[in-house]
Amino acid sequence: MQNRRFFLRGLGMMILGGALVTGTAHSKQTPLSEAVQGRWDIELLAGNERYPSWLEIKRSGHRTLVGQFVGTGGSVRPISKIEVKDGQIEFTIPPQWEWITPTPDIHFKAKLEGNKLRGTVTNQKGEPMNWEGVRAPLLKRTGKPEWGKPIALFDGKSLDGWRVQDGVGTGGWQIKDGLLSNEKPGDNLMTTEKFTDFKMHAEFKYPAGSNSGIYLRGRYEMQIEDNYGKEPESHYIGGIYGFLTPSLNAAKRAEEWQSVDITFVGRHVSITLNGEKIIENQEIPGITGGAIDSKEGEPGPIMIQGDHGKVQFRNVLITPAK
Repeated sequence: MQNRRFFLRGLGMMILGGALVTGTAHSKQTPLSEAVQGRWDIELLAGNERYPSWLEIKRSGHRTLVGQFVGTGGSVRPISKIEVKDGQIEFTIPPQWEWITPTPDIHFKAKLEGNKLRGTVTNQKGEPMNWEGVRAPLLKRTGKPEWGKPIALFDGKSLDGWRVQDGVGTGGWQIKDGLLSNEKPGDNLMTTEKFTDFKMHAEFKYPAGSNSGIYLRGRYEMQIEDNYGKEPESHYIGGIYGFLTPSLNAAKRAEEWQSVDITFVGRHVSITLNGEKIIENQEIPGITGGAIDSKEGEPGPIMIQGDHGKVQFRNVLITPAK
């Protein structure tokens, strides 16, 4: 199962250095260049598999369209120019990893069809594949949330309420000395319960050089990595991967227990790491690489990244909004 998951994810990332867009149908009165602007939740269609991606199209100056794209893995990437011609949009991005030598660029085309944008992407073998998307929801909230009661996601005794991302059971995760631990990295672990808006507290520890993360609603990764002493960066500890950079690096050294408190309402997130406010009420534009799906309007699980490095957790609590 694990080898199959990595094969499929690898296929998705190779094919999908970019992805599709969907949106509201544009009328004859609305130029296509205006109708496609905005954020889009995308899926690449490969047989029975669907790979989540995200795209933003915006105007630069008076006429030029530019954007940014998130594939099934990795980080958000800029799109230097999006062409509008012959009733469709086209753009090209380089692959994120040099898996094939030489590695060709990846080309996308799409047309608005009703409320969706449908098109093709040419993969690294020169083969066309289909993709489609819908306009991303705004996720705006009015007023302050009313919080419910805290829920212990992990009691230090069992893994009830958790399962691996692509299957059943708990994979390489186990209870060790009352701690949640992935002794054999290889599986992402997610809650069976799903959440919308919430406050979360967790304490974690990792060995030197390790890499993990917490996915909010299973779609937005807050990075956990051994980055002690480095300048803050969106790909480093406490950042929303590729999108939001912490105001400071509050990380402790490897092998020390650290704490994080996260408040997530709509698209806005606030993060306190080891008692220091590092992100305050900032908007997350879209999904990050490795998301479970691109269905941003739906509730989602808490997911812990376990396929990169070792990590231990304790005192994992969530307080959902009513």
